[in-house]
Amino acid sequence: MLNVFNSSMSKALLGLAIILIAGFQYLYWFGEGGYFDHQQLNQKIQQQAELNDELKERNRILAAEVYDLKNGVEAMEEHARLDLGLIKPHETFVQMSTISTQYKPVYVNPYAADPRTNETEANAQ
Repeated sequence: MLNVFNSSMSKALLGLAIILIAGFQYLYWFGEGGYFDHQQLNQKIQQQAELNDELKERNRILAAEVYDLKNGVEAMEEHARLDLGLIKPHETFVQMSTISTQYKPVYVNPYAADPRTNETEANAQ
């Protein structure tokens, strides 16, 4: 086996084979369209697919809303009430407070002693 690599021609062929294999490996890993480019492209495709799914869901909701607006009076009335403040004749408008349930109102007893003067309202007159 050692006699095979004694000639300079066989050493040159072995060196050329090593250089070619190293070059092909470099192209496979780092070249254009190589392994790392392929991984980045797969990641971008996955992100775009997720974005497309979200947009499809949004489009489905918008299409349902358009259908309701074209074919139903209730959807138009709902939009008019929410966006334009529609109130029909003989309706009572009630506005709900946005104060949280943690709010505790302070009630002042008008007949209690005045903390500033320590006398009641009835005695002050």
